[in-house]
Amino acid sequence: MSAGVVTLGDMTVLARDVDGGSAEDAFLAEAQRYRRELLAHCYRMTGSLHDAEDLVQETYLRAWKSYKGFEGKSSVRTWLYRIATNTALTALESRQRRPLPSGLGTPSSDPTDDIVARHEVPWLEPLPDDAADPSTIVGSRESVRLAFVAALQHLSPRQRAVLVLREVLQWKAAEVAEAVGCSTAAVNSLLQRARAQLDAVGLSEDDELRPPDSPEAQDLLTRYIAAFESYDVDQLVELFTDDAVWEMPPFDGWYRGPHDIVLLSKTHCPAEGPGDMRFIRTTANGQPAAALYMLNRDTGRHEPFQMHVLAVGAEGITHVVAFHVTTFEPFGLPAHL
Repeated sequence: MSAGVVTLGDMTVLARDVDGGSAEDAFLAEAQRYRRELLAHCYRMTGSLHDAEDLVQETYLRAWKSYKGFEGKSSVRTWLYRIATNTALTALESRQRRPLPSGLGTPSSDPTDDIVARHEVPWLEPLPDDAADPSTIVGSRESVRLAFVAALQHLSPRQRAVLVLREVLQWKAAEVAEAVGCSTAAVNSLLQRARAQLDAVGLSEDDELRPPDSPEAQDLLTRYIAAFESYDVDQLVELFTDDAVWEMPPFDGWYRGPHDIVLLSKTHCPAEGPGDMRFIRTTANGQPAAALYMLNRDTGRHEPFQMHVLAVGAEGITHVVAFHVTTFEPFGLPAHL
C-alpha cells in the first residue's frame, strides 16, 4: 500500500509504506469498531470528554505506528485497550484530578452567599450517552454514571486503571498486570486500596438509580422541566429527596436539601419570569438530563446555559449536577432556540 491518508472515525493519520495493504485495511476496520468503548474507557480515566477524545486519537495513532509489531497474541480490542490505558496513564502524570464541587472536601454552602466561579479548577465534565456504547459492558450506564466517575477521581491514576480494567472490563489480574507493567501481586494490592477508597467516598446513591428511560425518571424529569420553565421553582421541593445534593461547576459551592436548593435558585438564577428558561430533554452519563437554554435579552434567543444531569432514586431526585456549558454540540443539540 502506498503512502496516503487513512481515516479512523474523525481522525486522519498518515499511512506509511507497508506491504500487504489488505492487512492494514482489516486492522483499520477492526479497530474502528471499538472507538466508542475506548472513548468511554478514557473518559472514566480522565473525567473529561475532550481529554478522552484526544487520548483515543493518540491511541489510534500509536496503534497504527506500531501495527507491524502486533503479533496477534491478544485480540485487537485487548491490544487497543492496553495502548489506551498506558496513553491515559502518561497523560495523567501531569494533570490534576477532575472533581465535582462536593468532592473538594468543603461543607455544604449557604444558598444566600455569593457564588464563586473557579475556572482554574479542571472540573469533571458530562458524557453524552451517544459517546459511550450501552450495548456492551464497557459502555454500560453504571460504569459512566457521574457518582462512579467522580469517585474514580479520588484514586491515583494507576488505581483507577486497575479498578476499571478488573471490575468494569472484567480482565484477569494477570492481564491487568501485563497491561500496566507491574506484578499480579501489585495489581491485587492496588485494587484493594482502590476499593477501600471508593468505600470511603461512598457510592450509595449509585446503587438504586432509576435508568433514564424508566417511567419514574421520565415523570420526574417532566415535572422538573415544567417547574423551571414556568418559573415556579417552589414545585421543586416535591421532587427532591430530603438529602438531595445540587452543584453547578465551575461554581465551587454545593447545596443539600430541597429548601436550600430552591432558595439557591431564587437567589441566583438569572431568569426573571416564565419563558426565560427552555429545556431539551436528553441523557448523559447513563442518567436523565436536560439541556437548559437561557433567554439572551440582547439577541432575543435562548442560548446554551447549563446541562442538568439528574440522579433519580426510589424516593425522588437525589442529585443534580448543573454543568455550565457554552455549547451543546457534543450532545447533538441546536446552538440556540
